[in-house]
Order: sequence, then C-alpha cells, then structure tokens
Amino acid sequence: MDNLKEILKAILFVSGDGVMFSDIAEKLEIDIEEVKIAFAELLEEMKDDGIQLIVYNEKAQLSTNPNYSEQISAVLNPIREKNLTRAVLDVCAIVAYKQPITRLEIEHVRGVNSDYSISSLLENGIITVVGRKDTIGKPLLFGTTDVFLKKFDLQSLDELPDYESLLERIDVLKNTLSNKMFDYSDIEEKEEENNISDKPIDELEEEILKEILNDSYKTRYFNNDDDILSS
Repeated sequence: MDNLKEILKAILFVSGDGVMFSDIAEKLEIDIEEVKIAFAELLEEMKDDGIQLIVYNEKAQLSTNPNYSEQISAVLNPIREKNLTRAVLDVCAIVAYKQPITRLEIEHVRGVNSDYSISSLLENGIITVVGRKDTIGKPLLFGTTDVFLKKFDLQSLDELPDYESLLERIDVLKNTLSNKMFDYSDIEEKEEENNISDKPIDELEEEILKEILNDSYKTRYFNNDDDILSS
C-alpha cells in the first residue's frame, strides 16, 4: 500500500491509544506482516523525533520523546492548571450538592465531558464511589469524602448552604448581576451571556455553590504554587 507509514502515523495520532496490528491489517485489507514491517521502519525513522513510536504486545502507539519532558511540562502544566482549575471545581460543586450522582448526570449539568475532572477528584480523595445507581448499566455513583470537608473547612455536609440560604443568595444575584466571588477573567473560555434572572432555580443554586466553593478553595489553596488539588 502506498504511503502506508504515513497512514499508520495518522491512525495512531487520532487514536491516542495503542492500536492492534491485527485490527489495522484487517481494516486496511493488507497482510499483517506488511503492517509489522512498516512499524519497524517507523521505529527507526522516528527514534530521535519529538514524537516517537512505541510498540508493545502487538500494538503500536505514539508517545512524546522523554528527552523533552522538562520542556513539555514547562509549557503545558501551567496551561492545564489554569484550564482545569475551574473544571475540577465545577465537578466538585456538582457532586457536593447533587450527591450521589453519576458521571452522565454530572456531564448533563456541565454540558461537557468530565472524565478528567472526575479522575482528578477520585485520585486526590475529594470524591469517592458510594454505590451504583439502580438503572440500566448500574452506573457508578459519586459522593464527597472527609478530604472534601477538610479542604473546604467544613465540619460536615450540613454546613453546605441549605435551600433557604440558596434562595436568599439567588435574590441577591438577581438584583446584582455583576456580583462575582471568583474572577475567571484570566481563563480563556467563551460563555453565553445569559441573564441570571432567566435561569431556572436549580441552575442558580449550582452557580451559587460553585462560587462558594471557588471562593473557599481560592482562599485556602491558590495562594501558593502547589498543584490545584494539593493538601
């Protein structure tokens, strides 16, 4: 097949994960030995590139050159932290207020994929799996942990704003549309300019809680250069 090596690189780039030799051969309708030869040549050709090829267990995958890890981290880590800070806090707020809640329910509220934020919160012990929902597929249910309480200086979940407190805060927001407790001006993110008074009550409750958690988190943890979820 002409340009097989370029085709293979394109496949691996889009996949992100390892792709089986056999799957490539089957779908491209070529002999698997042809695939193996092409990958062997790519291994040699790309060995000093910024993007390298790794082959394992009859699979191939693209990977960054470890020699450049320091430069990659210097550029990308600050960008990721800036972008993920809000996403992680959004998911944290949703879980805190709506728990127990499934991943799909979280994503329904946010409107975007939340896998990374959920994984970060799980890895850092902020949320945990508390059971499975009694529905098709038995999806995992997430809830907050004692670590969550510690990080936000709460004695218990009872200290989260109750419904009446939220309604009072909503009234304040309706009358003061510019009232913001957390400045997102440094985050390049386009948002719809919706009048807050037109939002359903539950959406306003979500916004209030996010602001409360954002303000607490920023005060306690954003005054240093540690990771966004560090203790």
